[in-house]
Amino acid sequence: MSIRRESFLAHVQERGKYTTTEEADRVARVVLALLGAHLVGTVRAELAARLPETYALILLNPLQAAEPLSPERFVRATAAWIEGATEKTALWDIGAVLSTAAAAAGDDLTREVLLQLPPGYDLLFGHPQST
Repeated sequence: MSIRRESFLAHVQERGKYTTTEEADRVARVVLALLGAHLVGTVRAELAARLPETYALILLNPLQAAEPLSPERFVRATAAWIEGATEKTALWDIGAVLSTAAAAAGDDLTREVLLQLPPGYDLLFGHPQST
């Protein structure tokens, strides 16, 4: 079952300490579009099913990626897509969105998502994996 848009944005806004829901929406759209380019198959579909429809569609129709981005390159790409962002603020934005998505997804699906991503994304999701 998916989380409601208002609830999703409220969590992103709280975690990111954004002053408006518009700012939370803007970063959520960018981060999920970039994330969607790195997920495939049922994992992407299952994650989309847990998100509000607006964000599910963004995840399912992502920006195109020629190759999987390392976590560092994901942060740089996010900074490039968010007006006025730096790598430091983009890292904050990513954490706010991906930790909210992970909470909506639950632990099992979050683990499946992380299996499709290069090493290091666990920290971006706020789910450090033990090695």
